[in-house]
Parts: sequence; structure tokens; C-alpha cells
Amino acid sequence: MNHSIVSLLNLTCTSSPKMSKIRVSFIIALLLLSSSFFLQVARCQSESDSEDAELVAETVEEGGDLGIVGDDVQDFGGGNFSPAPGVETVCVFPKNAAKTVVAGKETEILVGMKNDGDQTVKVLAVHASVHLPFDHSMLVQNLSAQVFNNASVPPSVQAAFPYIFAVSKFLQAGAFDLVGTIVYEIDQLPYQNTFYNGTIEVTEAGGLVSVETVFLVSLGIALLVFLGLWVRGQIQNLSKKTKKAPKVETGTRTVDASMDEWLEGTAYTQSKASKSKKKK
Repeated sequence: MNHSIVSLLNLTCTSSPKMSKIRVSFIIALLLLSSSFFLQVARCQSESDSEDAELVAETVEEGGDLGIVGDDVQDFGGGNFSPAPGVETVCVFPKNAAKTVVAGKETEILVGMKNDGDQTVKVLAVHASVHLPFDHSMLVQNLSAQVFNNASVPPSVQAAFPYIFAVSKFLQAGAFDLVGTIVYEIDQLPYQNTFYNGTIEVTEAGGLVSVETVFLVSLGIALLVFLGLWVRGQIQNLSKKTKKAPKVETGTRTVDASMDEWLEGTAYTQSKASKSKKKK
């Protein structure tokens, strides 16, 4: 996007004033359209997060068996189980709609589970991993698993499970994909559901810069640049129109050079030339 804006800036500077006005108007309209698109995407994302938050809130109010967080450290990422029918999961980033994760600091996720099946679900653990956004086969970090003891969700009941994780403090700031999974058993058979598979924004400790902030700042700078170019073009056009022809000083009189050109070859210039010869 920045490359295309620079190209349009170059075209605007080298074109005629009339074409520059048309291009500036088109570019401003394009920027406003793109900003409205990003705002619409953000609004849809916030509405989706609100729905998930309501579901988790209902889960907490209904008071399912949340279980006890255990201290055991087990590897639950090696299995690849399928989800059980009738079991649905959602997740919410509490007070963190932008899904911003500060490197080296803990971030909390609430995982909501709804059991519409006929048997009790025994929750074993929640774990997650960080991947590159363009290729999930490129694993960035395996996050710690959070184990639950005696955590169960009876039929027709909802429950919420907290998951607290922290990415490495050495992880470079940027966008990454987080894949979160909850592992459970039904009738001693293992299953798993992916409760989140999306983007998170990793920032450095103490940094408050987000994608939305960068976009808005870039948009504001681009608008100011276009406005400055337009004002400069208007000033240049005005100065060209008001620019006067140069004057040539002849003796004690000041005569416009343009007048000399018009009178060149006439009787006036010939008499003027003869007078100047007599003076010499």
C-alpha cells in the first residue's frame, strides 16, 4: 500500500494542474474507502468477540464444574484427535479485543465449552502454539499446557476454563497465528477441539503500537502530504499567472521589453536608432 501511494505521489507531481486535481481527489476517495473497509472489518470482529464473550459469561453464570488447575506438566500436543459430536468451544480474550500479546508477559484466555451430547466430558488440558501466519508448518513456539484435575462438563451444561500463557520475551514484535486446543475424554476416549486459530499481535514490553494505530497514522500522513502537494500546485499556478514580463532599462527611461519587440522594424524604432547615432 505504501508503494502504491508513493507511485501515485510521483504521478501527481509530474502531471498537469488539472490532472493533478483529478488524481488527488481520486486518491483521497480511495484512502477514505479503504479506511471505511478497515473500520467495517474491525466492527465485525468486535461483534464476533461480543457474541463469544456473552456465551462465556453465560457459561460462568451457569456454574459448570471448572475443575482444579493442576501443577502437572504433560505433553498434550503430540496427539491429533478429532472433536467429539455435540461439543462446541469458543474463546474470549478478556478486556483485550485487539488480541494484543506483550512479549514475556502473561495473557489470559477464557475457553468456553458447551456439551450438547449425552455423556459427561472430562477436560484434561488446554494448550496452544504460535506459528508463522503464512505457513503453519513453521512452529515459532510451543506454549505450556494447563492441566485440569477433576474438571468435567455434564450433558446440557456449559463451563469456562482459564488458560494463561506467555510468549517468549525475545519474540520479535509482529503478527503471528495462535492455535489453541482443548483436550478432553468421553467414555475414556480422547478428543480435542481447536477453540482458536487466528492472528495475535505481539508487541514489545512497554510498546502500545498496534496495526490500527499504524494504519491511522499512515493515513493521516498521506492526507497531509496530498494536501501540501495540492496547496503547492495552487501557489505555483498563481505565481505563473501573476508573473510580469521583464523590463529593460534604456538610459533614464524604463521600457518594457515586450513593447520593444512589438515596435521592432517600425518608423518609431528607426527614428529612435537615428537619434542614438546622432548622440554618439
